[in-house]
Amino acid sequence: MTTAPAPVRARLAAACRAVTEARPFSLAVLAVILLNAALLGAETYHGFAAEHTGQLRWAERGCLAFFTVEMLLRVAAHADRPREFWRDGWNVFDLVVVASAYVPLVRENATVLRLLRLVRVLRTARFLPQLRVLFLAVSRSLPGTVSFLFVGAVVLYVYAMIGWLCFGGSDPAHFGSLGRAMLTLFLLMTLEGLQDAVYTGLSISRLSILYYGSYVMLASFVLVNVLIGVVLNSLDEARELDGAALGETPRTARGGEARTGAAVVGLAAVPDPAVLAERIAGMRQALDTLEQSLAQAPTAPDGQERVTTAV
Repeated sequence: MTTAPAPVRARLAAACRAVTEARPFSLAVLAVILLNAALLGAETYHGFAAEHTGQLRWAERGCLAFFTVEMLLRVAAHADRPREFWRDGWNVFDLVVVASAYVPLVRENATVLRLLRLVRVLRTARFLPQLRVLFLAVSRSLPGTVSFLFVGAVVLYVYAMIGWLCFGGSDPAHFGSLGRAMLTLFLLMTLEGLQDAVYTGLSISRLSILYYGSYVMLASFVLVNVLIGVVLNSLDEARELDGAALGETPRTARGGEARTGAAVVGLAAVPDPAVLAERIAGMRQALDTLEQSLAQAPTAPDGQERVTTAV
């Protein structure tokens, strides 16, 4: 096998990379994505779509052709390192979305094809950093959100059962069954209709204020704030991951400075070797002086000499 094509692939990749990484190219792709979204929205107006069927069809084909050329350029930009192309999730996502339009079964199904065209709108996240961070934060928050949903479902079920037992006979419209009670409490989680529910409960029993008050405090404030904390934590992690992917490590740098400061503090707690040696020498000199003074001390009153211990 000859290795001659390697320089050719390198030159081709460099040329395509210069095109795909240029800001005008990114702006053009973003504009075509927004145009595709506008065309998809225009098709929902049956009168307009009926009058301009041909134009809309050719515009859609033009968008698809542009996206195809874009993907070919992105693939060619990784000709010298094809593995890097598949390691980027956005490249895989874009390739799947664009290539699906050429699958026969998909092209024949108008509904699926429109859904795929709608998915193209999500590609705007590739060119908008803040939107990309939000998408990444949503994906990072899924495990915490699932845990939140489980805890929220348990709280909702327990309060729905209590509501059915206490108010099922007096207020069947809201607590007549477990399903109605859960629906009522789910709407109350957003504080929608809370005033009417409290007044209805007070007409049944004054103790209902404890039921609604504890539920609102737990579901509307505690659980919602926990969810907000999960999302904010995921957003922070997403910013760090996105910055690391772009080669920016501001938090890492700050963390390194913090660790360096901690190391300095830890080192400050350990005496300098020269100072430690000087202290040891001073202690030895003091012990020698004490030994000499004990050796020169007079004998005890009973005539026995004092016993000195050499250190």
